Amino acid sequence: MQKKRRIVMDNHLSTVERVRRYIGRNIPLAAGDSVLVGLSGGADSVALLSILVELGYRCEACHCNFGLRGEESLRDRCFAADTAERLGVPFRETAFDTLAYAAENKLSVEMACRELRYAWFEQQRREAGAAYVAVAHHRDDSVETLLLNLIRGTGLTGLTGIQPVNGTVIRPLLSLSRADIESYLADRRLGFVIDSTNRETLYTRNKIRLQLLPLLREINPSVSDTLARMSTQLREVEEIYREAVARYRRQLLRREDDGLHIDLAVLRGLAGARTLLFELIRDYGFLSSQLDDIWAAIDAPSGKFFDAPLYRMLKDRNEFVLYPRREESREYYIEKGVARVEVPVCLMFAEYDADGYEIPRSSDTACFDADALPFPLRVRQWREGDRFKPFGMNGHRKLSDYFTDHKYTLSRKQNTWLLCSGEEIVWIIGERASDNYKISSDTRRVLQIKCEK
Repeated sequence: MQKKRRIVMDNHLSTVERVRRYIGRNIPLAAGDSVLVGLSGGADSVALLSILVELGYRCEACHCNFGLRGEESLRDRCFAADTAERLGVPFRETAFDTLAYAAENKLSVEMACRELRYAWFEQQRREAGAAYVAVAHHRDDSVETLLLNLIRGTGLTGLTGIQPVNGTVIRPLLSLSRADIESYLADRRLGFVIDSTNRETLYTRNKIRLQLLPLLREINPSVSDTLARMSTQLREVEEIYREAVARYRRQLLRREDDGLHIDLAVLRGLAGARTLLFELIRDYGFLSSQLDDIWAAIDAPSGKFFDAPLYRMLKDRNEFVLYPRREESREYYIEKGVARVEVPVCLMFAEYDADGYEIPRSSDTACFDADALPFPLRVRQWREGDRFKPFGMNGHRKLSDYFTDHKYTLSRKQNTWLLCSGEEIVWIIGERASDNYKISSDTRRVLQIKCEK
């Protein structure tokens, strides 16, 4: 009997050692660091706290009560507090009105819990001066995440499972299975509570855990081990992939005043060009569902554009140009007497006596006869049919012809703003002023407007 007991203990000591080695390889956590530990009272979080205490880290337990399960939530809180006391660590707690937060922010209850939990964890970490917040995701959670991403549709990153470090959040148990955790708890005689919602199949993740994974295990009993190994291998593949994308990004992208330019002539000749294009634009909010249309536009005439929530991408000759979206229908009015306004561009206003005033020779500054220029002024984007009288010319001309003569790209036109008085264009902001309201020998006061780009 004694021999059997010692074998069991040795197995569980190796479980703690596995976590220690996993931290050493994957998490920059130094011996003796202070760590906040998310403690729900469930098996995973109890094991996490106990193992980190055994490894010598200075731990504090953090418990969130989401108020969603009545007496069961209160039970969890009391159990978590007792567990923290038993393990000799300080206990922090909070309670949320989760349903109100979800309704106010138009979130699912699941997403509301996530936002509330991690925001509070970070607040507590800062207050405690802790290095990290540790949460109890384990290997089986990572496998479930992989399958969830695969079902929903994902790129390479989604197949790498849960990451060991995400900012100040760490996951030290990713080398352990749920069976490893339960065995550890049994040996240490540590109890835990069970969340009744984990047995429900209302959530997709629970369906994967309770229905899909058991079915896969009928085909391959070690499927979790297989998927976990694949996830680790893909994580290493992703590192190589990211390095390659970074090199191509430097080769293909050029930043100019009117936006970010993607060189399509170079892109066309690269292997995997379509996937590479998506990697270049995904961080700007463009979706994989748009990629087919975007890819088709490479050989389309100039003028085709695509919108993400905050950015627009325009096909302009042999380039795509990315720039922030602006609401083209918006107009911004400026009353007389202001010194500075922040519209889509920043404008600085100043008045000077005409005597001795030297007109600046810079396109970012325009000067007008202050007594002749009617207010209010307004700032808007250009429209088809706009006409203006360029400084030094007698007649009006179409703004579109002016753009053509000065070789404006499509993206530059999209980013051009006009300063108007009534319907009259008095300045292509940052470019050229109108001949109307110019300074003359009769001018007594000068209105100077400077554009800060």
